[in-house]
Amino acid sequence: MDEIGRIERRIGLHNLRVLMAVVTAGSMGKAAKILATSQPAVSRSIAELEHALGVRLVDRGARGIEPTPYGQALLKRGTAVFDELQQGIKDIRSLADPTVGDLTIGASIAITEGLICSVISRLARRYSRLSFQVHATDTATAYQALLDRKIDLAVVHLIHPPAEDVMNVEPLLQDPHVVVVGAQNPLARRRRVALAQLMEEPWTLPLADQPYGSVVHEAFRAEGLAVPPVVVGSTLPLRTALLMTGQFLSMVPRVVMQFPPKSRLFKILPIDLAGTARPLALVTLKNRTLNPAAQIFADAVRVIAKSLAAGPERSTD
Repeated sequence: MDEIGRIERRIGLHNLRVLMAVVTAGSMGKAAKILATSQPAVSRSIAELEHALGVRLVDRGARGIEPTPYGQALLKRGTAVFDELQQGIKDIRSLADPTVGDLTIGASIAITEGLICSVISRLARRYSRLSFQVHATDTATAYQALLDRKIDLAVVHLIHPPAEDVMNVEPLLQDPHVVVVGAQNPLARRRRVALAQLMEEPWTLPLADQPYGSVVHEAFRAEGLAVPPVVVGSTLPLRTALLMTGQFLSMVPRVVMQFPPKSRLFKILPIDLAGTARPLALVTLKNRTLNPAAQIFADAVRVIAKSLAAGPERSTD
């Protein structure tokens, strides 16, 4: 503890901020411009850090300045320090009014237009001074954004569960895939249909190497079928546009069909896709307290998810 106390007296938040700027910029000169200071001042801050810690924190390489393993270790903790400071400032502001604040959310692309939109719509009507930034992305990217403290929380399908030693995972509902067609497609009027009868139809599906791609492949394998030739493989926005033409079939998580406009534009075919259910979950970083705005959002997600899990497919707002 004596050594830690000695180091604490010799370095400060400014030194850590300078180190982060140097590594991000890749040079002392660029970091000086970002920080509105001189290059000698930047060099001095890095030297003070290295002297206090007794290790080299940065090296000059072919791609500019890069952190040593010691520098990487300090940067990792430094990111957490500044994140906690920022969270503390938000908490102080929220004591005066917990309904004011900024919230950054990571979410699976499949649920942003429906579930996330519904939550934000409800909260915006009630809390006019909340602001939202939504990163619609894949699950793995959302996990990394949480680790990097770029988002407050994530709402994602657990295609690949995160490392639970660093993240809190709260399952909200089990969400199977469903087969969907445009409302004007002749198949939409069928009361009975089997997956095997649709092998010659034009399909638009997720790419095989995308998270939902593995779920779709499992659906066909469970019926003893090979994946049919895919006319168009892509992400959900393009597949949605193709479904609207009435020509194509696709598979999507059921939650997609529980909100307008998709609940009105598309029809779920009566096919049980055994084994495709995946948890839709709220994921947060361990040892990081949610700010009040994030807690309000999380509570609203829980309420809507509970209503979806309790009843049949239906639209909600």
